[in-house]
Amino acid sequence: MRRLIFVNRYFHPDHSATSQILSDLAFHLAAAGREVHVVTGRQIYDNPRASLPATETVRDVHVHRVASTQFGRAGLLGRSTDYFSFYWSLRHGLAGTLRRGDILIVKTDPPLAAVLAMRSARHAGARLVNWLQDVYPEIAVELGVPLIRGPSAAALTALRNRSLQDAAATVAVGHAMAQKIESLGTPPTRIHVIANWCADEEITPIARLDNPLRTAWGLQDRFVVGYSGNLGRAHEFATVLNAAERLRGNLHIAFLMIGGGKGFDELAQAVKTRGLESLFRFVPYQNRELLSHSLAVPDIHWISLRPELEGLIVPSKFYGIAAAGRPIIVIGAREGELARLVEAHGCGATFSVGEDAALAEAIVRLAADSAAVAEMGSRARQMLEANFTRQSAFRRWRTLLDDLDRP
Repeated sequence: MRRLIFVNRYFHPDHSATSQILSDLAFHLAAAGREVHVVTGRQIYDNPRASLPATETVRDVHVHRVASTQFGRAGLLGRSTDYFSFYWSLRHGLAGTLRRGDILIVKTDPPLAAVLAMRSARHAGARLVNWLQDVYPEIAVELGVPLIRGPSAAALTALRNRSLQDAAATVAVGHAMAQKIESLGTPPTRIHVIANWCADEEITPIARLDNPLRTAWGLQDRFVVGYSGNLGRAHEFATVLNAAERLRGNLHIAFLMIGGGKGFDELAQAVKTRGLESLFRFVPYQNRELLSHSLAVPDIHWISLRPELEGLIVPSKFYGIAAAGRPIIVIGAREGELARLVEAHGCGATFSVGEDAALAEAIVRLAADSAAVAEMGSRARQMLEANFTRQSAFRRWRTLLDDLDRP
């Protein structure tokens, strides 16, 4: 069997979403007898000053950590500098790791890492697999990232398309993303849809009365509308904020924010400015060991994605919410991938950006109907078990890699 070489800027013990997903798969494949290597960075997602060991073996996975600058995610210039220094180190890291016949599987942090990896794979005689968590530079263009527009965006797109066409396979995390990749000229036979996952064997539904975090956070007697994870530039929060404004006098309802990100801090400031502190609770990321309990604190969760980013991103927090057996409110494009899933499985509700009045009405209605909330939560868990378990994703990955093992 061919050696497997994964590339991503974060890996175990980091707890960011892309790191957890990669770590899960790498450890699973190593336990199944594959030789697995990971070329990654030395930082922790929320601690850029961390300096993890340059090399180590963790649960039979050989980890090669390359150096980069340590400015972190707070500013665009510092983040870009971290990216470029990682690219430089990655080039040398791959040169020292890749062998002829290897399968090189590259995720999308940092963006366009596959362009560099394509050249390394060609030089070494390895097979390239793109594992797309997002589609860049289109995301940067939609979000108005400075310098990523016009000729520069066109040049980056051409390089990215070449890496897609050069790859033996491209893995998309959603069907809309797969359609987007096909429209860019990637042969459909080389596109594989494998959704992201969560630790669904560990994250299971927990009843309100059995969850000590509800008491610890002072939420035992309230109907909790929750958000868990990164709230970044891709995620819209004004609709929820304006719905909360409409519910200002309803102290039975609480909005719980668990996580971090640029939008997290902006929302906290907006809540303070509007005097809505009595409705909101903000708590930091929770350890993975507490995830089952923290996801079960809300009675219902919300997810948002700016409509212009449909097909470019699939929020992976969707799967943890479903595993916890909680209904899901999706705010974004009504025809979007997650909105269609929620509607098809009857496990929540969908709203367009700006429908804050309808959202507020729905929250009040659900707060008064515990039976409906429980039924939607049950359907969410059933949807996950039928379509999105971690083991089913592992099987799809093993099938793909077995096919790539053949000459």
